[in-house]
Amino acid sequence: MLAIFVASLGLFGLASFTAAQRTKEIGIRKVLGSSVSNIFLLLSKDFLKLVVIANLIAVPVVWVLMNEWLSLFAFHVNITFWIFIIAAVVTTLIALITVSYQSISAAMANPVKSLRYE
Repeated sequence: MLAIFVASLGLFGLASFTAAQRTKEIGIRKVLGSSVSNIFLLLSKDFLKLVVIANLIAVPVVWVLMNEWLSLFAFHVNITFWIFIIAAVVTTLIALITVSYQSISAAMANPVKSLRYE
């Protein structure tokens, strides 16, 4: 639980840094008529791509390693694939929840404040 919390804090910091870097872009998109959901998807999809790629790499590797490790025991259980699917969905949801706060707050910000000094 502590590792998940620390990873979520790191993801939250990265999301806030990305939102701060793209403030002017978000302001211009808002002025041109982009909705909050479009801006939310714009900011979230980069993080979700990384989480999906990490899951696609980790699931087969962990499945092979766990099967090898469990085969060393006299009484072992077989690991079903749905456990990994649930883990991938949970990690994606945690990442989405973590990033959503910064994405929505950046999307709902006043575009005049971000474009004032331009």
